[in-house]
Amino acid sequence: MVGVKSVPSPTIPSPTISADDRSHEVDHPSSEVALFGADQPLRLDCGVDLTPFQIAYKTYGELNADRSNAVLICHALTGDQHVANVHPVTGKSGWWETLVGPGRPLDPSKYFIICSNVIGGCMGSTGPASINPATGKVWGLDFPVITIPDMVRAQAMLIDRLGIDTLFAVVGGSMGGMQVLQWTAAYPSRVYSALAIACSTRHSAQNIAFHELGRQAVMADPDWHNGAYADQGIHPHRGLAVARMAAHITYLSDAALHRKFGRRMQDRELPTFSFDADFQVESYLRYQGSSFVERFDANSYLYLTRAMDYFDIAADHGGVLAKAFAGIETRFCVVSFTSDWLFPTSESRALVHALNASSARVSFAEIETDRGHDAFLLDVPEFFDISRAFLQSAGKARGLTGKNG
Repeated sequence: MVGVKSVPSPTIPSPTISADDRSHEVDHPSSEVALFGADQPLRLDCGVDLTPFQIAYKTYGELNADRSNAVLICHALTGDQHVANVHPVTGKSGWWETLVGPGRPLDPSKYFIICSNVIGGCMGSTGPASINPATGKVWGLDFPVITIPDMVRAQAMLIDRLGIDTLFAVVGGSMGGMQVLQWTAAYPSRVYSALAIACSTRHSAQNIAFHELGRQAVMADPDWHNGAYADQGIHPHRGLAVARMAAHITYLSDAALHRKFGRRMQDRELPTFSFDADFQVESYLRYQGSSFVERFDANSYLYLTRAMDYFDIAADHGGVLAKAFAGIETRFCVVSFTSDWLFPTSESRALVHALNASSARVSFAEIETDRGHDAFLLDVPEFFDISRAFLQSAGKARGLTGKNG
C-alpha cells in the first residue's frame, strides 16, 4: 500500500546468559551449601514436610570466640545470598555493597555476616527450579507453596548448623524486612537486635494486586506450560520480563522517574510513530525486564510473591499485632522512606506503635528521599548513618568491643 508505513512489533530480547548457566546454580551453587536429610525435615505451613532440602548461603568475616557477632541478612524478593561479592551468573557486584563491606555499617572486620538464599529461591536453596529427588525431574508446580515463616524456619536450621545460638542482628529490607520481623516474632530470644527497613507486618491489598498482575503475566506466556517449561527446555522469559517491568515501577517514585528520564527520547530526536522504545523510560524498563530473566526462575517468582502475599504477623496472634512482640527484649530500628508508596511510612508507624504497646525498645526513622522503595539499596547517606549508629549502640550494649565486633 502506497504511503502506509509498517509499524515494527516491539519485543523483549531473549536472555544473553544461557539457561545452563542459570540452572547450574539451582542445584550446584557457587556458594556454601547446608544439606538437610530425611532426619531433619522442614515442616511447612501448608502441612508438608520438605525433605531432603538444601540451603545455599554466603558468609563474610569471622565468627568471634563467643559467637556473639553474627549478623543475618535477609534478602528481598529478587535478591539472593550474593550480598557483597561478584554474582556468579551475571558477573555484577553484590546487591548490598552500599551497606556491607570494609568501612560500611556492616563491616566484615567487625561482624560475621550470613546471607542465605530463601527456600523457594533459585540460587541454590531448594525451590521449584530444583530437582525433585522423588522423580528426578524439576519440581515445577509440584513444589509445595511456602511462606515467610517457612523461610525463617529454614534459616533457623542453618543458624543451628553453624553453631550460633543468638544472632547479634537480623537485617533486611522489603521481603527481607518481613523475614526480620518474623524472626523476632518466632525466635525472640535468638535476636539481640533487628533492623527492619521499608517493610510491613502484612502485605496490603494493593501489593497483592501488583503481585497478581506479575503472576498472570508469567502464566500468560505460552512458554510457561503450566509451570513445566523445564521439561520443554524453554523459559517464559517474556512473561517474567513483563512481570519484572511492572514490579520495578513500584520500586521507584514519580519524582525519581521524572528526574532520571522525564519525557526524553531514546537515541532519537523525533518519535518513530511505532511501538518501539521511543522514550528513555521505556528502554530502561525493557532492560530491567530482559536482564532480570537472565538470573531468575519464573516459578520461583510465583512462589515468592505468593509467600509475601500470605504474610500477616497479627493474624497469627489473634489479630493483635502487639501480641506478636509481647515481652520481647530485642532492640528494634525501623526505617521508612518518604517516597516509598509500596511500603509507605504509615505501615512502619503501625509497627512502631505495636512495638511500643509491647514495651519493646524501638527507634524509628523516616528518611526524606525521592528514590522510592529501592532507596534502601541505593546510596542514601542518612540511611547509612542511622544503620551504623543503631548497630554501634547495640554492639556497645552487647559488649562486642574488643571481640572482633
